[in-house]
Amino acid sequence: MAPGGFPGELEQMILLAVLRLGGDAYALAVLRELDARAGRRLSRGALYKTLDRMERKGYVRWSQEVATPERGGHPRRLFEVTPEGVEVLRTSRAALERLWAGLDPVFGRPA
Repeated sequence: MAPGGFPGELEQMILLAVLRLGGDAYALAVLRELDARAGRRLSRGALYKTLDRMERKGYVRWSQEVATPERGGHPRRLFEVTPEGVEVLRTSRAALERLWAGLDPVFGRPA
């Protein structure tokens, strides 16, 4: 388990969105992915604050894309999940699956 314990809900969602986007995981794409797949709307500020916190924890890293004329000469930060980030997701998922096990009838689903 990572030193910080389990990641929070938002951290997990962002990590999963970055993994889904692969080499296209820049801020606006992450925001769109969260909205489209999870119905979670987030401001850029909240996203960057969370990404910065996750970088300090070692869950993500970023590189700067070369600035292009199409972007008005502004570079983008591209994010990727580190091996530590993948491991914390794996550990969290396993714990949640153990907690959910056997509870399907409570939620009206066959066991």
